[in-house]
Amino acid sequence: MDFNFTEEQAMVIAGAKEFAQEKIAPVAEQYDEKQEVNLDALRELGRLGYLGMTVPEEHGGTGLGAVAYVGAMIEFSKADSGVSVAVSVQNSLVNDAIMMFGTDEQKKTFLPKLSSGEWLGCFSLTEAGAGSDPGSLRASAVRDGDHFVLNGTKNFTTNGGFADVIIAFFQTDKDKGAKGISAFLILKDTPGFAVGKHENKLGIRSSSTTEMVFTDCRIPASALLGQENKGLSIALGTLDCGRLGIAAQAVGIAEAALEESVKYARERVQFGKKLGEFQAIQFMLADMATEVEVAKTMLYRVAAMKDGGGQRFTKESAMIKLFAAEMSHRVCHKALQIHGGYGFMKDYKVERLYRDQRITEIYEGTSEIQRVVISRAILED
Repeated sequence: MDFNFTEEQAMVIAGAKEFAQEKIAPVAEQYDEKQEVNLDALRELGRLGYLGMTVPEEHGGTGLGAVAYVGAMIEFSKADSGVSVAVSVQNSLVNDAIMMFGTDEQKKTFLPKLSSGEWLGCFSLTEAGAGSDPGSLRASAVRDGDHFVLNGTKNFTTNGGFADVIIAFFQTDKDKGAKGISAFLILKDTPGFAVGKHENKLGIRSSSTTEMVFTDCRIPASALLGQENKGLSIALGTLDCGRLGIAAQAVGIAEAALEESVKYARERVQFGKKLGEFQAIQFMLADMATEVEVAKTMLYRVAAMKDGGGQRFTKESAMIKLFAAEMSHRVCHKALQIHGGYGFMKDYKVERLYRDQRITEIYEGTSEIQRVVISRAILED
C-alpha cells in the first residue's frame, strides 16, 4: 500500500530496510541465543541518523519525524526486536522526554550525543511494587542544598545494561503520592549508581533488561528534568510517544511472521499439495494480511498526528498500541500454527517472533492500561 510518503521518508525507510536485512537479520538468532545486545548495530544506526529521528537538526538530530521513525522501526523489528526496542527507547522515551521537558542547557548537553549514538539512553520508571501504578514508587530523591540524593532500586529497565544516560523517576514528596514524583537525568558514572540484576527473559533476549540501583547517589539539582513533583506528567507524556514505537515493533513482528508463513505455505507439501492450496491456510493468511495492513495504516495516521503537533494523541496512541500488540499476538499464533511442529523449533524464525511478540502487550503500558486510557478519553469527550 502507498502511504504517500515524502521522497525523504521513503528513502529513510528503504535505508532502514536495507540495513536491517544486511546487518541485523543475519546475526539476530545468534544474539538471541547468547542474550547479548548488538551494540555494533546500534552505534552504526546512530551514525546513520536513526537514533535522533524526531530530534530537530539544531539539536543534532535529523528531524525526520514520527512517520519516518515508525516506518524504520517496522523494518528493524522484522529483523531483530532486541535492536528495535533499543532504537524505540532512544527515540521515543529518552530523546522525546528531553525535547518536551528539558531545559535549553539539557537539550544542548544531551541531545547531540544521544542522536549520534555516542551516548545511549534508558528510561527507568518501574519498581518491584510499582509497575502500572507509578504512584507506588518507593525510590526517593531528597534535596540537599544544590543537590538531590537518590536511593532505591528500579526494575525492568530496557537498555539498562549499557545506557550512558538514565532518565529515572523518584519520589520527591512522599506525602503527595503520584503527585510527588520527579524525573532526573543521571549519567552512568555517577557515584552511588550501579547496574543490578540482568533479567533472563522469554523474548527480546537480545535486549538488555536490568535493575538500576541507587545508593546515596548524589546528583546536582540541575539534573532535574522538568519541574519538581511533575514527574508523573512527564512519564505519561513521554509514554504517548513510546507507545508509537512499541506499536511499530508489534507491526514489524507481525509482518515478518506473515512473510515467513507465506514462504512456508508456498514450499511445504502435505497430502500431495502445497500448503497454500488448502483453503484453511488461505483463510488464515488472508486474516493475517488484513490485520497487519489495518494496524500499519492506523500507525502511520497516529504518527502523522504527532508530526503535525498542536493536538494531543493520547487516546490514539493507546488505541494503536493496544490494537497492534494484540493483532501481533493473533498473527504470530497463526504463523506458528501454519508451520506446525517446525514452528516450535528454533530452526525457524517464527519461534523467535512468537516469543518476542508477547512483550508488546505488556511494556509501555499493558493492554489493560491502554483500555483504561482509551475509555477515560472516550467518557471525557
